[in-house]
Amino acid sequence: MATRLVLDCDTGTDDAVAIMLAALHPDLDLVGVTTVNGNVPVELCTENSLRVLDHVGRPEIPVHRGAATPFAREDFPTPRSGLDRSGMHGGFLDLPPAVSSPASGGAVRFLLDRFASAADAEEDLVLVATGPLTNLALCLKEDPGFARHVRRLVVMGGGHQVVNVTPSAEFNFWADPEAARVVLRSGIDDVLLVPLDATHQALLTYQDCEALRSLGTPAGQATATMVERRIRAHDVDQSGSERGTAPVHDAVCVAVLVAPEVVTAERYYVDVETVGDLTVGRSVVDVHRRSGRGPNARVAMAADGRRFVELLLSTFAAG
Repeated sequence: MATRLVLDCDTGTDDAVAIMLAALHPDLDLVGVTTVNGNVPVELCTENSLRVLDHVGRPEIPVHRGAATPFAREDFPTPRSGLDRSGMHGGFLDLPPAVSSPASGGAVRFLLDRFASAADAEEDLVLVATGPLTNLALCLKEDPGFARHVRRLVVMGGGHQVVNVTPSAEFNFWADPEAARVVLRSGIDDVLLVPLDATHQALLTYQDCEALRSLGTPAGQATATMVERRIRAHDVDQSGSERGTAPVHDAVCVAVLVAPEVVTAERYYVDVETVGDLTVGRSVVDVHRRSGRGPNARVAMAADGRRFVELLLSTFAAG
């Protein structure tokens, strides 16, 4: 039976690949997409999500627009205008404008209702969050019972030894550190955190892009274009990866639902710094177990990059 999931995302290039993988893999059933301010403003995230689903022939999957600003701040810790200098995400994705429209009802209401009904029906429904965790924190604020309703949560966020937006922080947690803290402290029982430490071990190359494009499918061709854009941006603006390669962070979080061996995880206590001048947004992973607190997440510290690429190729060959 296919694994049902909801994908909460801030659709730029890597979220787009995650959406395609979730929508097209035969062992997954993507029942909804919710969008959040992150890589690009939420109205662009919503349009981009619709473009992706239209492009791969899945316009029936509903897209619900979510939070336009962080949970407790008026803006990011520094203005958006200084971010994405490389053009990795830019504005609209390189896909035709959407024909489909956003679903009625906002993301928070959809998440609260869908996971409450899943819990009542004992339905196995996974929440995969690949952007800032604003929508989830708003759900928890409105209904603390949301933590019980979400039986399984996969989060792309944080970095222990690898960071990408400041000397100490990964973008998703940095963009809304208060929301990340609320979610990690909420008591959701089964949390898999996929930080940059893992995603930077699942790199795609220009050769992988050639292989994806040669599939001749809409998903393969779109992924090749988006990953090439990511590689060019990484060569300009990021460190920590070999030149001519780039991670596709968010798709790793979908891949683990059908191929758990893509990552290797251990249980740790994780929290997020919200006030440090030098460390706002930093994920603090208690690898030495100094906090005196029990683990609240499984944290992926390693990934099998070749297995990940193989999964993309086999899935997109049919789509």
